[in-house]
Amino acid sequence: MGKMKFGEKAKNPKATFLRLMKDVFEGRYLLIVLIVFCIILSAFSTTYSASFIGSFIDDVVIPLKGVENPDFTKALIYLGKFAVVVLISIAASFAVSYIMVGVAQKSIYDMRIKMFDKLESLPLSYFDKNARGSIMSRFANDTDTLNQLVANGLVQLLTAGMTLVMVLFSMAVNSWILLLVVIAFIFITLFVTGTIGKKSGAFFKAQQKALGDVNGYIEEMMNGQRVVKVFTHEEKCKEDFEVLNKKLEKTMAEANTWAGSMGPVNNNLGHLQYVVLVLVGAVAIIARPDIYTIGALAAFLQLSKSFSNNISQLSQQANNVLLALAGAERIYKLLDEEPEKDNGDVTIVRVKGEGDNIEECSERTGHWAWKVPEGDKSTLVPLKGGVVIDHVDFSYDGERTVLSDISLYAKPGQKIAFVGSTGAGKTTITNLLNRFYNIQKGIITIDGVDIKRIKLNDLRRSMAMVLQDTNLFTGTVKENIRYGRPQATDEDVIKAAKLANAHDFIMMMKDGYDTVLTNNGENLSQGQRQLLSIARAAIADPPIMVLDEATSSIDTYTETLVQSGMDKLMENRTVFVIAHRLSTVRNSNAIMVLENGRIIERGDHEDLLKAKGVYYSLYTGKTELS
Repeated sequence: MGKMKFGEKAKNPKATFLRLMKDVFEGRYLLIVLIVFCIILSAFSTTYSASFIGSFIDDVVIPLKGVENPDFTKALIYLGKFAVVVLISIAASFAVSYIMVGVAQKSIYDMRIKMFDKLESLPLSYFDKNARGSIMSRFANDTDTLNQLVANGLVQLLTAGMTLVMVLFSMAVNSWILLLVVIAFIFITLFVTGTIGKKSGAFFKAQQKALGDVNGYIEEMMNGQRVVKVFTHEEKCKEDFEVLNKKLEKTMAEANTWAGSMGPVNNNLGHLQYVVLVLVGAVAIIARPDIYTIGALAAFLQLSKSFSNNISQLSQQANNVLLALAGAERIYKLLDEEPEKDNGDVTIVRVKGEGDNIEECSERTGHWAWKVPEGDKSTLVPLKGGVVIDHVDFSYDGERTVLSDISLYAKPGQKIAFVGSTGAGKTTITNLLNRFYNIQKGIITIDGVDIKRIKLNDLRRSMAMVLQDTNLFTGTVKENIRYGRPQATDEDVIKAAKLANAHDFIMMMKDGYDTVLTNNGENLSQGQRQLLSIARAAIADPPIMVLDEATSSIDTYTETLVQSGMDKLMENRTVFVIAHRLSTVRNSNAIMVLENGRIIERGDHEDLLKAKGVYYSLYTGKTELS
């Protein structure tokens, strides 16, 4: 996703609003009826209060004027009726607010679930193009604005709108002459509101983008504090943050200046309307006292005041709507992202038997096969881990080629190593095996099955990866190792930890395997975190293993401990290794030397040394450095 231009507006606010309302109220039709009914009751009390004032003046106050012994029975009856209407209005307002808060919380809950589900379905390319802070902003800031709109703003919008309809009808019945004055002011108010709304909407959009940038930068700095302090970049970080914060300040100031001006402008227009109505009404009473009364004018002025207040309420809520729609558009943009496509029909199944005499079974046998549909039948292909990459081209963006005409094969149980400078394409090849990205040309097969035919989950279950950047999750050590195979027993966890030589340091921890890790295992050394990552891969027990710089962050002593476990881990598995330490790839069956996305040399360690090419230069340089 490219950076949003300053002041960019929502592309289709109407469609976004309708979609939001559908998501909020779909399946809640009885609630809609109840909400509308309560809003009508609340709006009715406003118009009733105006007519009450007019009738009270004409029917009670004026007749009792100058009477020596006035009878206030009629006045008490009027007040009693008014009290009942007010109580009903209060109850209706409370009911609709209570209902809408519940609807809002459930809607935001559902929205977050949809967003998280969408994130889990997106390809890695989406996360490559979008900053984490921007994504987090949608879960926090944008959903908060939607919550405010649904819980409060929508009720006020509907109440103000319904009240306006009733007030206009009452004013038309009361005096069409005075109504013409109000209509004139309606057009003036709409023009002003529309002009200010366009300005504030543009800046609210920019504000949300700037807020996402600030949050993203803060998160990045929190994650990278060690690096910041090591390179004494504190002042530079402060300067960069000040630039982002200044942009946020500017957009918020602009947005809120325009939004804040809408209320006062409309209020003053309302005051002006009130004065004009008094003048016109007074003239009408003087000219036609038989038609126009003081009570009727008082009632109309009350209606006019209510009209102005509700117009002001609508204008204020319009800003909240614009802000919420800016957030909703960002949320829907996420929800509309294309998920990772999985058109595969080949699955992994458990099998028993040997050779060609294998059959699918439900019990755990330690043996697996690819179930390949062929018409009405299916063929079982033993899962051994033979990998073929045949004339593969790949580009991340469709423009710059990253891999060109890559061809190689790995027989089951072989160890294939990739070496080369940074950016040569080593990691990209391993990412293509997992179909984190799809190739533009060529074919990749496992045991003769095109990986495009294999369901993604089944494909990824057939291999495990140990990456240079270790990610541990909040939870116990046991849970982090079991992440590789959730159904694994405690005995399986301990066996995997011992295989990775992690058992001893785990047992030295306070609670052993039940020790809780937080913040990506910050209290562990980099080597210990890597050992847990290796144990996690070991417990998955896949036929194919990818080790991407798996030992680059481990000290020499720890590497020695790991190597024996790694050798056991790699037994009878097809292994792809990426390493800068060439000593770790010496025993590989084949070594691929990459440069600028091409394989320029291939062979085993001895053959490549004899050739005295690029690998020879790299290896001898490494030997001299060590």
